[in-house]
Amino acid sequence: MKKNKYSGILGVLTERGKNGTAEDVDIIMSQLTSETNLVMTRFIDFALSLVEKQEGIERLKYYLFKGTLIQRNYSSLFFNRRLDYEIVMEVYKQGAIDEIQAFAR
Repeated sequence: MKKNKYSGILGVLTERGKNGTAEDVDIIMSQLTSETNLVMTRFIDFALSLVEKQEGIERLKYYLFKGTLIQRNYSSLFFNRRLDYEIVMEVYKQGAIDEIQAFAR
């Protein structure tokens, strides 16, 4: 197994993203609060970009529909970057995210 080149919280989040289970996604998403600073949001965004397991992707779908506003925002970014526009449009039509979130990349 290749050693993670990041340390500290970025290292922890990166490992969670690479592992990509539902539990790992929960831990990453739990870091998104109203108190989260800009640096942490960048770490979280990077960690989420590493999620590839179907289990983790399904968990991100959950957050897209049922998460807090900031969790829905980062889930929307995840799916938009994967070009999974259908699910983003579905949640947009339901009113869970606004047009800025729906069309952000």
